[in-house]
Amino acid sequence: MSSLLSAGPKLRMSKPDWLDSPKVFRTEVLAGLVVALALIPEAISFSIIAGVDPAVGLFASFTMAVVISFVGGRKAMISAATGAIALVIAPLNHDYGLGYLIAAVILGGLIQIVLGALGVAKLMRFVPRSVMVGFVNALAILIFMAQVPEMHDVPWAVYPLIAGGLALMVLFPKITKTVPAPLVSIVILTVITVAAGIAVPNVGDKGDLPSSLPVPGLPDVPFTLDTLTTIAPYAFAFALVGLMESLMTAKLVDDITDTHSNKTRESIGQGIANIVTGFFGGMGGCAMIGQTMINVKTSGARTRLSTFLAGSFLMVLCIAFGPVVSDIPMAALVAVMILVSVATFDWHSIQPKTLKRMPLGETTVMVVTVAAVVATHNLAIGVVLGSITAMVIFAKRVAHLANVSGVVDPDGNQVVYAVTGELFFASSNDLVYQFNYKDDPDDVVIDLTDAHIWDASSVAALDAIETKYKQRGKKVTIIGLNEPSANMHERLAGQLTAGH
Repeated sequence: MSSLLSAGPKLRMSKPDWLDSPKVFRTEVLAGLVVALALIPEAISFSIIAGVDPAVGLFASFTMAVVISFVGGRKAMISAATGAIALVIAPLNHDYGLGYLIAAVILGGLIQIVLGALGVAKLMRFVPRSVMVGFVNALAILIFMAQVPEMHDVPWAVYPLIAGGLALMVLFPKITKTVPAPLVSIVILTVITVAAGIAVPNVGDKGDLPSSLPVPGLPDVPFTLDTLTTIAPYAFAFALVGLMESLMTAKLVDDITDTHSNKTRESIGQGIANIVTGFFGGMGGCAMIGQTMINVKTSGARTRLSTFLAGSFLMVLCIAFGPVVSDIPMAALVAVMILVSVATFDWHSIQPKTLKRMPLGETTVMVVTVAAVVATHNLAIGVVLGSITAMVIFAKRVAHLANVSGVVDPDGNQVVYAVTGELFFASSNDLVYQFNYKDDPDDVVIDLTDAHIWDASSVAALDAIETKYKQRGKKVTIIGLNEPSANMHERLAGQLTAGH
């Protein structure tokens, strides 16, 4: 037994990074508190979208944040109940009830674990920078748009409170950065409205806060094949949307903090967090971009402690300080989110000098991503459409990179065609039309020394060229193939048309 133990990897206990200094610890604690305060009204709002009791969204935000702080792959990222997830599962809850929604959350978590283990996170490398910029800008727009209803048809006092909150958050850091400015703004505006008796919408108007911790249990559904077929489509959509938003958010936090995260661990961690959330009666969730920006960009958090405390403080605030939290004016939280949206937007990307230098295709991809997200209120759809647009533009651009130049021997008995560039489905389509089949001599050489064959379309194009020459009694010789191209050509040549 001792030999087996010594052969295995040695476990090394390291000190948590939030214990590096009292300053780091204080920053993480205060950041978690600010995020928790901002989570409460949003979780309630997303519960309303999903058609469930506010406690279902609040429980989800609590369990998601706490669990992902241990199993997630991106430090300081906040996971909780989100609008995108609420939109995906709302029809299921409406048609079949809460039990089916909970079952779909658990199944969606299992699917996320499988996708994570299969390496779905590696697909992030195919998301272009222009899509990422569009994603960030669309996110900022959505965060701001979500605040507009809170500023419509409200008492006049809401507007000076929002303006005052913004002013506090801009000016207070000039005095000290020890305490997060958003927390100071929330406390001061709450004291003012309560002390002065100013009647404005508050957190309590969004719904009742839970008075006890969630209790684990199984979803109230029949465990049959019919149930599985009912929830499977929703669970799969839930898993994909949750993973895409989480991985995009993780990449954004990587850029902001200049650190790397484990995307595979994050994918599997999201699944684990959703399974736990489902068994505790929550509506599921994923990375919450707005709250993550509050945590990382506004409050300066960098460790798992802030994520854990965001969820923990959420329940403490609801259960122990429910009446106090209910008095927080929505104007204070609106001001925080407006500042977050302004800080999140990539203003450099829309400056005239930037747009002038940027290739038109890159700008088009960014605009498509932003337009799709704003139109659908779904970040996943925007990322997919933006990536597809980028691929189409790229394919169109490189389709013309394959070049053909022919040189006829002085004696007129042979012609050598030099093909340069990357041969794939887009570039090889025009390849067939760049040869002079009628007037060329009987001996034709195609030199692919400076080319590379990537797919079957290119082999089929070369087959078509040989066939056209053969119909005229002319011989074609292909030379210069590198090893991968030669292997593909040897395997597929003559096998891509009927009759072979």
